[in-house]
Amino acid sequence: MDSYNVYQLLWIFFVYSFIGWCGEAAMAAVHRHKFVNRGFVSGPICPVYGAGAAAVAVFLPELKDQLFFLFLGGMIVTTFVEYLTGRILELIFHRKWWDYSDQRFNLDGYVCLKNSVVWGICSVLMICFFDPLLCRLLVLIPRLAGDILLWILGVLLVIDAVGSGVAVLGLKKKQSRITQITEELHKTSKLLENALTTRIQKRMVKAFPNIEGTEGVRVKAKEERFARGCGFFKLASLFILGAFLGDIVETVFCLATTGRLMSRSSLVFGPFSIVWGLACALLTWILYRYRDKSDRYIFVFGTILGGAYEYVCSVFTEMAFGTVFWDYSEIPFNLGGRINLLYCFFWGIAAVVWMKGVYPFLSRQIEKLPARAGRAVCSVLLVLLAADMLISALALARYSERQTGSPEQTAVGQILDEYFPDEFIEKRYENLKLAD
Repeated sequence: MDSYNVYQLLWIFFVYSFIGWCGEAAMAAVHRHKFVNRGFVSGPICPVYGAGAAAVAVFLPELKDQLFFLFLGGMIVTTFVEYLTGRILELIFHRKWWDYSDQRFNLDGYVCLKNSVVWGICSVLMICFFDPLLCRLLVLIPRLAGDILLWILGVLLVIDAVGSGVAVLGLKKKQSRITQITEELHKTSKLLENALTTRIQKRMVKAFPNIEGTEGVRVKAKEERFARGCGFFKLASLFILGAFLGDIVETVFCLATTGRLMSRSSLVFGPFSIVWGLACALLTWILYRYRDKSDRYIFVFGTILGGAYEYVCSVFTEMAFGTVFWDYSEIPFNLGGRINLLYCFFWGIAAVVWMKGVYPFLSRQIEKLPARAGRAVCSVLLVLLAADMLISALALARYSERQTGSPEQTAVGQILDEYFPDEFIEKRYENLKLAD
């Protein structure tokens, strides 16, 4: 698989961040007839462009000879980066940094079809022309000088981002303070009315003590409700349940289709499929606000999102561990053996079943848990799963090293060789293959 190293990816990030900033500044100058810094940070850089370019360079270079799929993949990857960045910024700062609501075929104003097509074309140009050119130019820079420049740019970006974030939050607090002062003046104007209302309320409470008690119980019950809405603990709970249920479903499916009972877990301990767990949490987070949309809408969304997600997971595991966990090369209409059209449709069907049936049921059951106990149990399970994921990653990495004949001299490596030998890994991950 063609790939770029970390040094090259960092330069791709900074170069395209600067190019994106120049483009944004030029567009703003054309429309407003003056210079406007359109970046989140103060410096001449738009990190969202760099992040999109780096994502394209990581996940799509092997599609260089398949221009249509490269274009389509570039559309999906960069659009997802833009959508994710927009939602995260709004979640943190409670404001939209860009809005495409006036464009046709937009999604909540974060992304629109016109821009996505442009990103797809840019992805083709980057992979086929600009990225190889940039890598050839990087060879002309002494490696030490290049590393020093990257460190300087990285430190400046972090400082700039932190300063910009603090400034935005300070602006928000300042606006909140102005609103608070206005409300205080409004309250003062109703002082007599409020005093009269308070006296009446006190009298009613004395006459009917159950009024205050009932209200207190209602408020307390609302506060003690676990994992309301689509917050952290709801998504964490869905991740855990999705990982467990996904492993069970895959195991049953393989048993029904092949007649063999094989392990489908992603981890060395326990029946958990991390791919399914992340898919459930990610799908819920993205589609939560569209859960009342038609089945057709969710099916199309799930088909595209699921196919892109599975492709990214396949590339990531191959890059991180040098292993291939699934290969669809023998199934018609596949893309590099990583995804195929039939299974993409399965992702779409799964999205409809999940959002219309499974998620509402699980959500109600999760919210029935006591708040304190629910948070404690969820936190403990997340820690255990994180430890399991770390051990599994180390065991897989060591397995790949053993296949190259590399001896392990460290104590950790010796422990991994003892407890997770080749026989254990190959039995645990029966479809595992080493990448070229």
